[in-house]
Amino acid sequence: QVQLVESGGGLVQAGDSLTLSCRASGPTFSSYEYNMGWFRQATGKEREFVAAISWRDGTTYYATSVKGRFTISKPNVNNALTLQMKSLKPEDTAIYYCAADKRRYRGMTTEQDSYGTWGQGTQVTVSS
Repeated sequence: QVQLVESGGGLVQAGDSLTLSCRASGPTFSSYEYNMGWFRQATGKEREFVAAISWRDGTTYYATSVKGRFTISKPNVNNALTLQMKSLKPEDTAIYYCAADKRRYRGMTTEQDSYGTWGQGTQVTVSS
């Protein structure tokens, strides 16, 4: 059973940077076999895609709202996934979730329904 645990959230000011981490654990899970992604949900809004990274070649994908400011990566340590966030804005305030694709070796997808394993989320609050 795969488990994802996020960390690194907090309260920051607009313009600051923050790095989120996601640790994956499970007897047979490898983040190099599954697409991995970050999603977020602001209060009163639906959860939305933020960034994803392909298992196949590490190609990254970003929502338009974060492109150029956020960087998703997979440090080669303990199935980790990170999201580096720079130039944060108040509208980035949300709970951020790490997710793993339901299927191994799938072509890249940014659709939430394709992701079947989710972490508990970590709160990011950006004050103006």
